[in-house]
Amino acid sequence: MTSTKTEGMSIHFGPFEVTKQVFLTTPHSYALVNLKPLIPGHILVCPLKSHLRLTDLSPTETADLFGTVQLTQRMLAQKYLPEPGNLLSGSFTVAVQDGPDSGQTVPHLHVHVIPRRKGDVGDSPDAIYVKMSTEDGNIGGAMWDRERRPAPAGRMPRIEDADRSPRTQEQMEAEADEYKTILRNLGIA
Repeated sequence: MTSTKTEGMSIHFGPFEVTKQVFLTTPHSYALVNLKPLIPGHILVCPLKSHLRLTDLSPTETADLFGTVQLTQRMLAQKYLPEPGNLLSGSFTVAVQDGPDSGQTVPHLHVHVIPRRKGDVGDSPDAIYVKMSTEDGNIGGAMWDRERRPAPAGRMPRIEDADRSPRTQEQMEAEADEYKTILRNLGIA
């Protein structure tokens, strides 16, 4: 059942408990606000069961995950597109960083859903991919920084984080509540 209710649930994004950031659950997926959104409205959609790679999902989980992505796009269109609710008045970047070599920093498959407007990241719409691959988009690092970021091993250099500005729990909960209201207005209880 698709729901905006998370009471009594314990939802994890990799090793991190994120229940209060979650604004939507389905039988196999959930959507949550982002600790470090690249632009306003940047959210994540994840399978409830932690999978590392897209190919690890069953056909049912895959269909549910991308059905949830579509629902979040309709929800985000209500708030972030130039003509609220009109999917043709704006655009979305929908991206999966499938594995650590692609930039995935939390070992839990997730889909980035980012509402887009002309000029939102400068002259090139593709600049969003540069942001996703740098410290700006390092969700995992930001999640670890709440406790402690693991020390790098081997020859990999430490990711610089002098300019980090993850949001507070209160900010994320307020955004999740706002999205729940929009979803209820769309008929999702």
